[in-house]
Amino acid sequence: MDETRPPPDQKSNEKKKNMWVQLARYSQLGFVLPTATVVGWLLGAALDRWLGTKWLYLVGLLLGIAAGFIELIRTVSTPDDRR
Repeated sequence: MDETRPPPDQKSNEKKKNMWVQLARYSQLGFVLPTATVVGWLLGAALDRWLGTKWLYLVGLLLGIAAGFIELIRTVSTPDDRR
């Protein structure tokens, strides 16, 4: 009997665990972009209210979108074994 191979039961458990880990990683993508966008917009709107300006919400919104996309690309481009 080959001792380097995991038993079939252990292999099945690893496969199920890997599926759940991947599901968690990719569901994270659905939360990161909208959250970063809303947080950027809220920070810009708060700065607008505090400083009496009318354009900082747009800067916050754009920065939030950029941050969300950077995190999205970083998450997708990272190989599975490095996460």
